[in-house]
Amino acid sequence: MTRLQTALDAIGEGKIIVITGDRLRGGDIDFAIAARHVTPDAVNFMATHGRGLICLAITPSRAVRLGISLLTAGAERQSGRPFGRSIEARSGVTTGISAADRAETIRVATTEGKTGDDLVSPGHVFPLITVAGGVRERPAAAEAAIDLCRLAGAGEAAVICSIMRDDGEMARVDDIADLIAKHDIAVADITELLAALDQANGGS
Repeated sequence: MTRLQTALDAIGEGKIIVITGDRLRGGDIDFAIAARHVTPDAVNFMATHGRGLICLAITPSRAVRLGISLLTAGAERQSGRPFGRSIEARSGVTTGISAADRAETIRVATTEGKTGDDLVSPGHVFPLITVAGGVRERPAAAEAAIDLCRLAGAGEAAVICSIMRDDGEMARVDDIADLIAKHDIAVADITELLAALDQANGGS
């Protein structure tokens, strides 16, 4: 079994994986899990071991349904991550920052039939509005996470969190080798994902 297939199986089973090979962020790595499988425990794991911002990667069509647009539409003002306004579930949460509250906000935002009326802003979940062409158009972790979810039959939204080292610097996969081994975390590399997508599309 290839490393990519192992990661796809893990995504389909609701497990957290690591995504490497983001070409737009200098090699930063991210935790990722299908949004449909997110739990308070998963959010807490990302917050504890990732330490970065926990974000919800969504498609442009879902962003439209939720009434979320890019914070800065001009490319010259983009930071490299396509942030929309932060969100919170309108009901079912307290302060919004707890792992349970963030998991609930993610559930609401990714449930079919929910709209912007079911959310308030600002909040403690940070949407990333991906490009329609996915990782082949933008080879970054947010798009990769959604494409991995699609291939795994786990929906079209993902929760990702950039990973920092204990000293606050951005981690590389070798920095978290012990964590990966301890928790049996699968790793998906964007280069391998792109190769698999190209093969599936006849090498185009």
